[in-house]
Amino acid sequence: MYEQNLYKIVEPIKPHVIKRLNKSKKWQYGYNKEYDIIVISRTGQIGEIYEIQNLVIALPLENNSYKRSKSIKDQYWEVFEKRRELKYIKTIFDWKTYPDTFKQKLHNYIDEEFKRRDEGFWFYNKGVPTYITGTHYMYLQWSKIDVGQPDFREANRLFFIFWEACKADKRCYGMAYLKNRRSGFSFMASGETVNMATISSDARFGVLSKSGADAKKMFTDKIVPISVNYPFFFKPIQDGMDRPKTELAYRVPASKFTRKKLEANERLEEMVGLDTTIDWKNTGDNSYDGEKLMLLVHDEAGKWEKPENILNNWRVTKTTLRLGSRIIGKCMMGSTSNALDKGGRNYKKLYDDSNVTKRNRNGQTSSGLYSLFIPMEWNYEGYIDAHGYPVFETPKSEVDGIDGQKIEIGVIEHWENEVDGLKNDPDALNELYRQFPRTEKHAFRDETKQSLFNLTKIYEQIDYNEDLKHSNVVTQGNFQWEDGIQDTSVIFVPSKQGRFMVSWVPNINQQNRILIKNGKKYPGNDHMGAFGCDSYDISGTVDGRGSKGSLHGLTKFSMEDAPPNLFFLEYIARPSTAEIFFEDVLMACHFYGMPILAENNKPRLLYYFKRRGYRGFSMNRPDKTMHKLSITEKEIGGIPNSSQDIKQAHAAAIEAYIENFVGYNNEQYGSMYFQRTLEDWAAFNINDRTKHDASISSGLAIMACNKNKYRPVADLIKEPVNLSFSKYDNRGNESKIINR
Repeated sequence: MYEQNLYKIVEPIKPHVIKRLNKSKKWQYGYNKEYDIIVISRTGQIGEIYEIQNLVIALPLENNSYKRSKSIKDQYWEVFEKRRELKYIKTIFDWKTYPDTFKQKLHNYIDEEFKRRDEGFWFYNKGVPTYITGTHYMYLQWSKIDVGQPDFREANRLFFIFWEACKADKRCYGMAYLKNRRSGFSFMASGETVNMATISSDARFGVLSKSGADAKKMFTDKIVPISVNYPFFFKPIQDGMDRPKTELAYRVPASKFTRKKLEANERLEEMVGLDTTIDWKNTGDNSYDGEKLMLLVHDEAGKWEKPENILNNWRVTKTTLRLGSRIIGKCMMGSTSNALDKGGRNYKKLYDDSNVTKRNRNGQTSSGLYSLFIPMEWNYEGYIDAHGYPVFETPKSEVDGIDGQKIEIGVIEHWENEVDGLKNDPDALNELYRQFPRTEKHAFRDETKQSLFNLTKIYEQIDYNEDLKHSNVVTQGNFQWEDGIQDTSVIFVPSKQGRFMVSWVPNINQQNRILIKNGKKYPGNDHMGAFGCDSYDISGTVDGRGSKGSLHGLTKFSMEDAPPNLFFLEYIARPSTAEIFFEDVLMACHFYGMPILAENNKPRLLYYFKRRGYRGFSMNRPDKTMHKLSITEKEIGGIPNSSQDIKQAHAAAIEAYIENFVGYNNEQYGSMYFQRTLEDWAAFNINDRTKHDASISSGLAIMACNKNKYRPVADLIKEPVNLSFSKYDNRGNESKIINR
C-alpha cells in the first residue's frame, strides 16, 4: 500500500491558543517567530497547519467553501463561467463607455474576484473542504496554457501553498523546486509572474532559462498570452505592442480597478502608472547583475552547462532581491536535473543548500532558498483522476481521469514497468530516473559512462535501500567508554545525533576483545574483519569546511559469528576537534576488536593510537615486507596514498566488491546499506580523490580484509641444476667409471 509522504497535518500550537487568537483575528501574514510557523492567511485567522518538506505552514481558517454539487462524487474543481459581458470589455477605455446601470451589475463580481485573488479560495473536493491560494486561483481561473485551461492537481495545490509560504517568510529568497518533466512549472511560474506584475508598482520581473532562446520562448509563448487573457479589471494598460518579444510594460495599475474606483469613474489622466516591466535575459553568470527585481523566474536551472554556471548566477542574482539585509524580491526556481557533469552537480549543490532544516544564525538556509521535491507519482500526466488526485496503485475498476481518459493501472506500476524495460540500458534508465524521479536520488542520477564503477549495481542497491528506509537495518549512534573510564570497555549508544551508522554488532562475548602481548594491545577479532580510515590532521580550516574524517568497517569473507563481506559501520563526520575524531575511531576499533588500515600521509591518528598503547591495532601496509618498511611505517603503520600502484589497487578493490556484493545478483540484493558511501562510489574520480572520503576509507577496509592479495612475492633466482649421473662399465669383476 502506497503511503503519501508529501505533506502531513501537524499541531504545533495548542488548540485553545489558535481559538483565542482567531477570535481577535491576531494572526499576521508572514513568519511567526513565537510558534515557528509561516502564516499564509490574510484574514487574521488560521486553520489546519501543514508540514511540507519540513516547512510548517498555517492555512487560513475554512470559511464558506464552495460546493459544486451535493454529491461527493461530483465535487471537484471546475472553472467558473466567465461573465459574458467581459467578452466585449478589453480595457478601461471600453469600460468607461458603458452606462452606470451596466457597471453596477458587475461590481459584486469584480469585488469577489479581487477577494479570491487576495485571500485564496475554498471549495469542496470529494467531500473535503480544500484551500487553494490566490495565486493558484488566478492560475486555474484566468490563465491560458498550451492545452487551454489548466487542470486542478493536488500536487500543484501543495506547490502553490509552499510557494506562498516562501513569499510570506521574510527570511526566504524563494524556492528551489526539483520536479519531474511536464509538471507544469513553466506555466505556473509564468502565471505567477503576470499575477504579481499586475499588482506591483515600480517593479521589475525577470526570466532566465538554460539558454536565452528558452527564456524568450517562455516570455513570448507563456507570459504574454497569460497577460493577454486577463480580464480588463486585472490587466493594466500596457505600453508598446500587444504581444511584445522582449519586454512587457504596464502603465495604468489594475489595482485601481476596484469597485470604489470604478464607481468614482476617475479620470484616466489622474491615475498613477505602475511603471512595472517583465523581460528576459540571455543565460550568463552575470545576467541581471546590478538590477533590482521583485521576482526572478529561474526555469530549467538544473540544465545550465559549461561555461554557464547556475551557482555563479545565483550568487549574483541573489543580491538583486535584497536591499541590505532586507529581502525585497523572490526567486521561483524549478527544474529537472541534467547529468552531474552537464549542470546537474551545480543544481544539486544549490538544492542541497536550500534544506530548511539547516539554517544559519540569521535563520536562513545556505542558499537563501527553500527546497521542494514532488515525486513523479504525484504529477504524472494520464494518472490523475477527476478530483486532481494521483491514482497511485492499480484500481480494482477503471477510474475516470481528469483528461477524460480511463485509468486502468496505477502510476507506480506504470513507472516500474518502464524501469524494468530499461534494465539493460543503464544510460536510458538513468535518464528516465532524472526525468521522472520518485526520490531526490533518482533526480540526480549520473550517466554510467562517466563512472569508474558499475553504476547500475550501485543504483540498484540505492533503490533497494530506499525501500528499506523505514526498517531498522541501520542504527545511528555513538561509542563511549563505559562509565567514562578510558581503556576499559566501549559501549554503543543509539542517538539521532550520532556520528556512527551501524548495521551489525558482534555478540557480547566478542565485543571489546583485546589481546595483550608483551604489554601491548592487539585486536582479538582480526580474523573477523577490519577497518579502513581516511583521517585528517587539522581541527579547523580557513573556510570552515574541509574534508571529513571517514571510517568504514567490513567483515571478512567467511566466518561463523558474523555475516560475510558486510560493511557494518560507516562514519563520515568532522567533529569540532581532531582529537574527538581520533577517539571515535579508537573506540570503534576497541569495541569490535578489529585492526585498522589508515592512510599515513596524515599521521596524527596513528601517533594517537601509538601513544594510547594501540600500535598493535594499526596494520602495516600489506604490499611490503617488514624489513622494507620506512622507519616511520615501522613506528606507526599505515599506508600512503600517493603511489599510483596503491591508487589502482584501491580502486580495483572497490570495483571488485561492487561487482560481487552490491546490487541485484539474480537471486537477492546486496547488504550494503550505507547510502552516503554508495553515492560517493557513484561519483568517485580516481584523479581527484580528495572529495571522496567515504570511497578512500571503504576501499582501505576492503584491502585490509584481503591483505593476502597484496603481499609482495619474493624474487626467484633460477640457476641451472646439474642432474647428470655417472655411468659405469660393469664388465668383468670391477666396475669402471666411464669418462664423459
